[in-house]
Amino acid sequence: MTSIEVVPLTGRIGAEIRGVDLSEDLSGATFGAVHQAVLAHRVVFFRDQQRLDSEGQIRFARRFGALTTAHPTVPSVAEAPTLLGLDSTTGGGRADQWHTDVTFVDRPPNFSLLRALIIPEVGGDTLWASTVAGYDSLRPELAQLADQLRTVHSNDYDYVKIDAASLSPARVAYMRQFVSTVYETEHPLVRVHPDTGEKALLLGGFVQRIVGYSTSQSAALIDLLQGHVTKPDNTVRWHWREGDLAVWDNRSTQHYATYDYGQAHRKVERVTTVGTVPVGVDGQPSRALKGDASDYNADAEAA
Repeated sequence: MTSIEVVPLTGRIGAEIRGVDLSEDLSGATFGAVHQAVLAHRVVFFRDQQRLDSEGQIRFARRFGALTTAHPTVPSVAEAPTLLGLDSTTGGGRADQWHTDVTFVDRPPNFSLLRALIIPEVGGDTLWASTVAGYDSLRPELAQLADQLRTVHSNDYDYVKIDAASLSPARVAYMRQFVSTVYETEHPLVRVHPDTGEKALLLGGFVQRIVGYSTSQSAALIDLLQGHVTKPDNTVRWHWREGDLAVWDNRSTQHYATYDYGQAHRKVERVTTVGTVPVGVDGQPSRALKGDASDYNADAEAA
């Protein structure tokens, strides 16, 4: 096995993995060590992988499982159906809210892999938060309540309904594309991680309401629980360099891309793996309410 070093970045989330060239085919033992590091640290980072191209990123991502298409509504990078381009010049670079990827479908991705192509000289960091640590920090009576709740997530969320006059035409076009097909899914508020058995809060920017609660009650409960996830103690911040790659467990994290770089150019590319249906503490799975995401979760490279 290639000698690798896993360097924790905080006490609860994040590690840098050193001694791995991702442009090469990793041995089973080396990949196994990487996979275990992702499960243990939630998100891992590989510095200066300039030799890794889009094909290599896709090939490495496939080691984690079958690949989704790029996105349920946003087109992929040309000739790469699994690759989502997030480019500030075309309106897709911003993700400045806490979220877990694609929770508006019934099978959110298991893993996400993000590669930095163009990074501003100043700004453009990304933060991740542990949704397991968020759950673990709840008082017992609040955890017991959360275990019983279910939420509705949708891509047709308030964030995309802000004043269009304040946005660039490219950003407006991107946002319209994002909601071109509306999805809604009912999820357990607490999901049980299928690999580790840990409990994690399934919240983030796509959640709209808690089933059985009024709008104001939902908002208050969501804010209270979300605050436990994004408490600074439960987060890690990554200062990107071009060529870096991040891999995270989408089942136990949220993330937030800072928008603090003005008109500077930021471009990254993401690949995600097909997810499993979240299951709550009571054993009840998520269920789709609106929109068919079967094409998104088909193995995009099976053919």
